[in-house]
Order: sequence, then structure tokens, then C-alpha cells
Amino acid sequence: MLVVAFLQWWYGPGWRDAASRLMLKLNETYLNFSMPILLRTMFAPWRRIISAPGGSLEQKMRALVDNAVSRLVGFVVRLMALIAACVLLALYTVIGGFIVLLWPAWPVLGPVLVVVGLL
Repeated sequence: MLVVAFLQWWYGPGWRDAASRLMLKLNETYLNFSMPILLRTMFAPWRRIISAPGGSLEQKMRALVDNAVSRLVGFVVRLMALIAACVLLALYTVIGGFIVLLWPAWPVLGPVLVVVGLL
């Protein structure tokens, strides 16, 4: 009786739960990295560090260079965060997809590996 209940759960709610946990993990990673915000603010200055231009040409040029460097730093940091997010999403998709696709075979795989290992 216990085996039948396990198999009913495994091939029904268990399989759906594994797929929903994968989708939840993907969504959680997407939101934790704030990917829409990173994309929207890709060229924004780093930590809002902006130099105000002064009155002279030298002060204006210094402010221009400072602001350009701040935007470059912001771009690089956000790009690295986006790359890390994409790598994690790809790993979760591949590994989680593999688990969900092989979910029906796991109960059979255990006894098969024991039998093959004994031969």
C-alpha cells in the first residue's frame, strides 16, 4: 500500500512540485539579481557619483572625465552582475531541466543500478 501511495505521489504531485520548484528558483534568481533594473540603468553613473561642472573650461572637462569614468565603472559592474545572473539561470535551467525530465526514471533507476552493480 505504501509503495502504491509513493508512486501515485511521485508521478503526480511530486513531479509537478519539482517543476514548480525549478520555475520558482529561476524567478527568484531573476528577481534577486534585479535584471530589469540592471538593464534599465546599464549606463547610469556608479552609485550616482556625478561631478557638477564648474565655471571654467578645465572644471567642465574634469567633470566630463569624472562622469564618464563613473558611467564606465557602473556599466562594467552591472555587466558582470548580468553575466553572473545569466550563468546561474543557465545552470539552474540545465540541471533543473535534467532533474525534471528524468524524474519518472528515478524510482526505477535505483533498483536497476543495484542489479547492474551485482552483475
